[in-house]
Amino acid sequence: MLTTIVLMIVDAVVSLLTVTLLLRLYMQWMRVSFRNQLGAFVTQLTDWVVLPLRRIVPSLGGLDLSSLVPAILLQAVKVALVVWLRGVPIELDPARLGAIVLAVGVLEVIRLSVWLLIIVVFASAILSWVSPRSPIAPALDGLARPFLRPIQKVIPSIANIDLSPLVLLLLLQIVLMVIGQVRVSLLPVML
Repeated sequence: MLTTIVLMIVDAVVSLLTVTLLLRLYMQWMRVSFRNQLGAFVTQLTDWVVLPLRRIVPSLGGLDLSSLVPAILLQAVKVALVVWLRGVPIELDPARLGAIVLAVGVLEVIRLSVWLLIIVVFASAILSWVSPRSPIAPALDGLARPFLRPIQKVIPSIANIDLSPLVLLLLLQIVLMVIGQVRVSLLPVML
């Protein structure tokens, strides 16, 4: 029971920091303004790790890798901790186990990215109905719009109602199912 409690706390802290790092990456990549409550929260929570890494890790094609690298490493460390704390006997050499842990860490980052997008799309849709002038609405819209625009080109609004968020949410659920299957095939202990 103590192991379960420790893993839950570690998962919550690591997931919060990973999602915040991913949010910083996507806000910079999509050129969403950091001059709002969300941007201030993201920078204050991640500056301690991102700013020193910028001296070492270069950007790549507009992507701030100093936000992505620690997100992947955090998830890989969490996966390694889960394997170690659960005492799972794995008969792999350390190099191969390390590669699997890193691969599962990358999958976890992708999974959290999908969940982040689900939350952003859902919150953006709700705010567009309830409080379109909310200070956080432009940031959420800026993050969701690049993913909604291609769907809006295929599926037009019906009676002035945009169905693209529903279609995107359905597609993202399918992506989560695929990620779950790949994750289980790589490291069944993560169930």
